[in-house]
Order: sequence, then C-alpha cells, then structure tokens
Amino acid sequence: MSTVIDELKKGGIPDFIYRIAKDEGIDPKVLVDHIINGHVVVCRNNLHQGFDPIAIGKDTRIKVNANIGTSPTLCDFEEEIDKVKVAVSSGADTVMDLSIAGDISGFRKKITGECNITLGTVPIYEAMIGLEQPEDLTIEHFLEVVEKQAKEGVDFMTIHSGVRKQHIPFVDQRVLGVVSRGGSIMVQWMRQHQKESFLYEHFDDILRLANQYDITMSLGDGFRPGCTADASDAAQYGELETLGELVRRCKEANVQVMVEGPGHVPFHRIEENIRKQKEICDGAPFYVLGPLVIDYAAGYDHIAGAIGGALAAFFGADFLCYVTPAEHLRLPTLDDVREGVIASKIAASAVDLARNNPREVKRNLDISVARSNFDWKTQQALAIDPEKFCKYVDKVEIGKEGTGKEEACSMCGDWCAIKRARKRS
Repeated sequence: MSTVIDELKKGGIPDFIYRIAKDEGIDPKVLVDHIINGHVVVCRNNLHQGFDPIAIGKDTRIKVNANIGTSPTLCDFEEEIDKVKVAVSSGADTVMDLSIAGDISGFRKKITGECNITLGTVPIYEAMIGLEQPEDLTIEHFLEVVEKQAKEGVDFMTIHSGVRKQHIPFVDQRVLGVVSRGGSIMVQWMRQHQKESFLYEHFDDILRLANQYDITMSLGDGFRPGCTADASDAAQYGELETLGELVRRCKEANVQVMVEGPGHVPFHRIEENIRKQKEICDGAPFYVLGPLVIDYAAGYDHIAGAIGGALAAFFGADFLCYVTPAEHLRLPTLDDVREGVIASKIAASAVDLARNNPREVKRNLDISVARSNFDWKTQQALAIDPEKFCKYVDKVEIGKEGTGKEEACSMCGDWCAIKRARKRS
C-alpha cells in the first residue's frame, strides 16, 4: 500500500481530498501542494476505514485534539469511551489514547469501530507496560508495538526521537526538569545505558513502518517546558533543532509529519516559539499543548491554555491539544473533557474568525441576528455549548408593541437595550 503523499506525487487525488478541500474552502490543487510540501497533514492510516479524515496545517481551520485514556489507578474503559463521545460531540477533531493500563488494544478497536474520528497514540506508553524499568526497553520491542498499533488503525503517533543524550545536561538546570512522560522514559534509558536514544538512532526503522501504514509522525516535544521559568531554554530549543532534522527525513521517506510544542510559555514568548518552530521545521504543522501562560491556574488550566492556544494559533500554530480543568490534578471527568474541548474550540474559532474564515464569519453573524430577533432556538443551535446554553438561559416576558409578547433574558428584562432601541419615538 502507498502513502497519501506517494499517490499525490503520482498525480492521483483520492476522493477524500476533494471532500476536505470543499469543507475547508480550499482549491483541491492548493491542498494537494500543501500536503506534498509538508505544510498540511491528513492523518489517515491506510487500514482505518469508516471515518472522515481531516486536514491540519496551512490555510485550514485550527483543529483541536482531546486526550483520553486509563491510568493504573483509574482503569474504566467504558467511561473512557464516554469521554471520547463527549469530546466528539463537543467539537474535538481528533482524540489521542494515552492509556497506560488495562486492555488498551480492545479499547482502541472500540474507538475506531464506534467513533468517526482521527485517532492518535504514544506508542512508548504501551511499550513500557510489563517492563520493570525504562532501561529494559529495546528498539525491537518498540517497533513491535508501533506495528501492532498501526494494524489497529492508529492514524498518528507521537514519537520522542528528538530527545537526545546531548541535551540532558540542559535539563538538569531546570526548575521542573522533564515533565513529558515519554521524554522522561528516554532520559532514564539514556542515563542508564550511557548511549544515544534508540528512537533517534533507529528513526529510519520507524519511518519504514510509518510509510507502510501511512502513519503520520507527530514528533514529540519530550523537553517541553513544564513551567514558565523553563520556557525557551537550551533543552527545548536543542530538541527543536533535532526535530527540524527529523522533519526533513520524514519528507524524504514520503511520511507525513507534524511537530509538537510546549507546554508552559509566558504570553510574551509565544510568538517567538511559533515562529522559531515554523522556520526550523520548514513550515510543518505545529501541534501545541496549550500553551499555558501561567503556572498557578490549577482548576482553571483550560482557561490558561485557551489564552495561550489562541495566541499560538494566531501566530501560526495549526493544532491545539486541549487542556482540561483537571490538568496537574487528576484524570479528567466527562465534564472536564467537555470544558477542555470547548475552551480550546473557543481559542481556535477566535483565530479562524480573525482569519476571515467564511464559516466562522457566518456563524457569528447568524447568532447575532438571532439575538436581535429574540430567536432563542437558533441561538441555542449556534452556541458553542448548546447544553450549557440551556442550563444558563433565563428568559422573562416583556411587553411588546402590537400583539403578543417577546422574551428577553433576566439580566435586563424590560430594560432590554435591543427592545428599547427598536421603539419608535
């Protein structure tokens, strides 16, 4: 089987490319050029059937990912499936399974079987299950897990091949060191073996599997800053230089690739982070976690992340990984997932509107007209969270010239500015 890039380079255009182009409002030929040049990815495992792939990158709408998955202390796959469904209904474009306990394969098969959504994973998590220590990992075992997940229909995978031995001394100077689970596993492996990362040294072997199944590489930011004090340091930017090299190797192998980014970054350093990534990684789509603009918003990290995400997207980030109110505190609940997705969707939509995306312009105009007409049903349908709209709306009847009544919200009642402005003098 060939990759999407293989097919496009030969002049063939799959039907889903035309559908995506229409959905994004892009000329199909322009979309094809963006994919071939590595500025857009369409995460689509060639074994994953029955779902509608999406485009991430240049000239497309900002996309949002939701992380779900079990932990050793909370391992309820039925609840995790419910989280996937909540994420999808709330507007997530992709989900990543970060499970580290239980029947993970069965869970992924259920996602691909029941949910029309792009699926991502972090293979090193499953590779660690059953091992005593990270130093017990081998490239052979890791590749077995990658291929197993590929056969299960995973569309994109986070691979921490940019975490290298030469960067470890910089990490030791940090306040929070390494906060990425994948990054910490590789650092421990390198410290113990006193060798270069096997994920870096055997990256060509990983690419062969990615090419075979058309897996999109999501190059992980194992040295992402876990606090604003560590942002934009030598460890983070050192890894980014390596990721730029790996992007070029992905392109040579006709493997789609995107790059992951921070993390915790103060507001005034976000533009620098995005522009540096785009330059070093030749315009590859940028996938950011947040970024969180302050470190002490526990319980409200979805807001801190949405603020950073909006700014990051405005300066060129393409893909926002949601942050939930539970970040740093616990495994997210169903409500946490919904609030996290919606916060990130607000950030994404704000930037799409700023870019004059026709869909966003129309939605904002339509809900404004509905408010002008006291059309509550249409307002609910267009609200970013119709469920919360219903919980909060509190209408009162106010007098109306002529026959009948019209409703306003309880904030103003008969003092409604819209109603007053319509009165004839």
